[in-house]
Amino acid sequence: MPKNGLFIGLITLDFAYLVTDYPSQNQKIVAADSITAAGGPATNAAVTFSYLGNKSMLLGVLGCHPITQLIKADLEECKVSLTDLEPMHIDSPPVSSIIITQSSANRAVISINATKSQSSQRIDPDMLKGVDIILIDGHQMAASKEIAQIAKSNNIPIVVDAGSWKAGFEQILPLVDYTICSANFYPPNCHNSKEVFAYLSEIGIPHIAITCGEKPIQYLSGSISGIIEVPQINPVDTLGAGDIFHGAFCHYILQTNFTEALAAATKVASHSCQFFGTRRWMENRHFTKFRL
Repeated sequence: MPKNGLFIGLITLDFAYLVTDYPSQNQKIVAADSITAAGGPATNAAVTFSYLGNKSMLLGVLGCHPITQLIKADLEECKVSLTDLEPMHIDSPPVSSIIITQSSANRAVISINATKSQSSQRIDPDMLKGVDIILIDGHQMAASKEIAQIAKSNNIPIVVDAGSWKAGFEQILPLVDYTICSANFYPPNCHNSKEVFAYLSEIGIPHIAITCGEKPIQYLSGSISGIIEVPQINPVDTLGAGDIFHGAFCHYILQTNFTEALAAATKVASHSCQFFGTRRWMENRHFTKFRL
């Protein structure tokens, strides 16, 4: 049965370009391909969760700037419903410019995050009625804290996409069930993965994982630790792979245990890296391909 997911965080407009090599100083180049799509960690996770057969609600700040129509059209096509925390926000939403090299699948990203579009709107508890899982990416801290508190009191599982440490995480993390960290996530006074695991387990998070690109995922689930191998592929583009991983994890964790959900999510994310952009991996491919 389809599940209901609430994804709170960053909403951007992404312009991605596929090139043979990065431009040198003062050089103009012609891209081999390009994509325009809604982006951001929570956004891409919501799109993935929807694609895998569920219902996604995205919560963030979009506003009424003219270019928001491009974002809304893409989200509508991906069957992601949007709840705008600041519908009268007049400034442009964050825009990201991304360059992906054909030879290496490496990417360079220039963007503005949600620091200029933070919301202080109160959350209606009714928004969480019927929600099966919540993902927080840390880009709307005030709203995320309020949602986490409501979710905790209603036993709704919370997943945190811990891409990098952000002020305010210290108030949210003790409330969550699953924290999936990037290799660049370092809480205060942490300098390596061992210290990250120790910090997060000490504040009571039962399930923790650290991803590191194509390298094995490290995890700690209760008192059990281990690694999960990542499928080896020839990547075309790694843009949004972590976001896609988190959306897939939210799908699978509602069906199975922590380690199996991590393993299944790596297959989806690895598959996505064989296509340019954050959408083409979904074209003409039914979600049953990725069922457990």
